Amino acid sequence: MATINPHINFNGNAEEAFNFYKSVFGGEFIKIIRFKDLAGMESQIPASEANKIMHIALPIGQNVLMANDVPEHMGPTNENEHRSKISVSAENKAEVDRLFNGLSAGGQIEMPISDSPWGSYFGMFRDKYGIEWMVEFDPNAQNQL
Repeated sequence: MATINPHINFNGNAEEAFNFYKSVFGGEFIKIIRFKDLAGMESQIPASEANKIMHIALPIGQNVLMANDVPEHMGPTNENEHRSKISVSAENKAEVDRLFNGLSAGGQIEMPISDSPWGSYFGMFRDKYGIEWMVEFDPNAQNQL
């Protein structure tokens, strides 16, 4: 079966954000590539962007959360215009609480964590990096989505 692996664009703080996500989810990065690591591109990368992230990947369960920094010459990513959210299905309420409290620290809560009308334990927020998340546990789901 196919898996879906979210990919996020950042304005120069991908490494900081992913260290934060790693502190909440645990695990280790499976890949970190900096712009300076691109063979043949060394002379084309401004010194101010050489250490920024071209690709970073953090496994979370069966999926991988990935990201990069958008080079300045491409213009900034508008952090207030995300059109999607990352949805995390947890194994139990305790895990929902841990993830929600960890990831929402310093961010903006859009829907406090609670038992929802549709039967799941659910919360929604924008983290301190502007990324939107939904975290839930559905005790009736056979396969968490």
